[in-house]
Amino acid sequence: MNLLVWVDGWQMECCGASFRVGSRIAWTLGPADADALTPVLGENTAATVDRVEDHHGDLPEDTPATEATVTAITAVHCRYAPRAHDDPRTLHPVNDSAVFSAVTHADGRTPDLGELQFVGYLVRLAAPRR
Repeated sequence: MNLLVWVDGWQMECCGASFRVGSRIAWTLGPADADALTPVLGENTAATVDRVEDHHGDLPEDTPATEATVTAITAVHCRYAPRAHDDPRTLHPVNDSAVFSAVTHADGRTPDLGELQFVGYLVRLAAPRR
């Protein structure tokens, strides 16, 4: 079974374990919320995300870990800006500003690309069928 998983950059920066293409992982995965991912990834890409990785307790404690092999990693960057008629100090993802870059490893320290800020990883997993 192949899964496309969103891994928030802030979770990796905080306390995530680095991984690379070919790594065996055991992650706690929750349902993907396309509405929440759309501002960062764009509607078409957000609709393809199967799960989100979480290791900060936002999922029930009895959620089983998914064991799989990492087959691809994509770093995601986007631009942030204030919204019209909003507090100018509050920044939001700018629609359709996402840039996707294939990488071979992820450690949460992916640098920004100029005005594009690193926001997370799209990770392709190959998991055995249960």
